[in-house]
Amino acid sequence: MTVCDNVAAFAALLPARGSLLALDVSKRRIGLAGTDQERRLATALLTFERAGAARDLERLGRAVRERQAVGLVVGLPLNMDDSEGPMAKAARAEADALASALGLPVLLQDERLSTFAVEDAIAEGRLPRPRKGQPVDHHAAAVILQDTLKALHQ
Repeated sequence: MTVCDNVAAFAALLPARGSLLALDVSKRRIGLAGTDQERRLATALLTFERAGAARDLERLGRAVRERQAVGLVVGLPLNMDDSEGPMAKAARAEADALASALGLPVLLQDERLSTFAVEDAIAEGRLPRPRKGQPVDHHAAAVILQDTLKALHQ
């Protein structure tokens, strides 16, 4: 399948209905968020520790089936000057692997301020304060997905 850098190209590959899954990918964890079938609401789902490419793919494939996902959104960690560093290149490689293995279109979505948005929401009381050491990657994935939904509905 195809990896897209813009929402219009991604939207052209999607059926009229079906959920999307967003991934906030790091070396240690993957945060997941999903939408409803009408793609109106982004919901933080879970964060899991990476366990190797095969096991990670198995787990993501299960989530795709359970959520009946028709597309994936992978956070692209661009630098503030719009350049791509090593983490962005790793996200691109991850997106390529997922598109190929899962047979779904993948959108690379700018995620520069997603963690800041989560920290801000926690500080303001819009999200519960996590226990010490508890990951919030799934909330960052929800921010990435919400940004995508806004762009899709413009």
